[in-house]
Amino acid sequence: MKKVILAFSIVLFHCEDKDSTNILMTTEIGTITIELLPNQAPITVKNFLRYIDEDRYSDFTFYRVVNMKNQYSDSVKIEVIQGGLGFNQHHDVLPPISHESTNKTDLKHLNGTISMARNEPGTASSEIFICINDQPELNYNGSRNPDGLGFAAFGMVKSGMDIVKKIQQSPSDGQMLNKPIRVKSIKRI
Repeated sequence: MKKVILAFSIVLFHCEDKDSTNILMTTEIGTITIELLPNQAPITVKNFLRYIDEDRYSDFTFYRVVNMKNQYSDSVKIEVIQGGLGFNQHHDVLPPISHESTNKTDLKHLNGTISMARNEPGTASSEIFICINDQPELNYNGSRNPDGLGFAAFGMVKSGMDIVKKIQQSPSDGQMLNKPIRVKSIKRI
């Protein structure tokens, strides 16, 4: 009796969400690929893409890092890197956008989530942050922001989390990087 051995080969294809837009962010220390989700967060994605398409991010830097060691007065700890055009009034800043909270978008602040930084709801414009590890306190009803409305997540890092972590571990004075990390280009891919 002959033994017959059958070998099966299964090839799995990763299908990009046809309703997403991918961008490549090239920093001075490496590249980060981000998938934006316009169907879930249309206002926020449109705003971010406008900065990219109109070349408004030519002065983009990552300048703030939040880790477990530098949140002295915060009772709710988070881990993120923050960047954009900075705190000073920059000539490329667009008007603020409406707040798209996670209770509207169903997006969550997970490891690698990109989200808009803000003060009051409706003040987000050019500043973004990327989560390191899951950050549920940044979601709607989270307690990081006293208003409980959370932040506007709008995409996910697809590759380059090693670069995100390297930025977070760069030397800082408190939460501000000693030397901001320059982003050389941000473009659609």
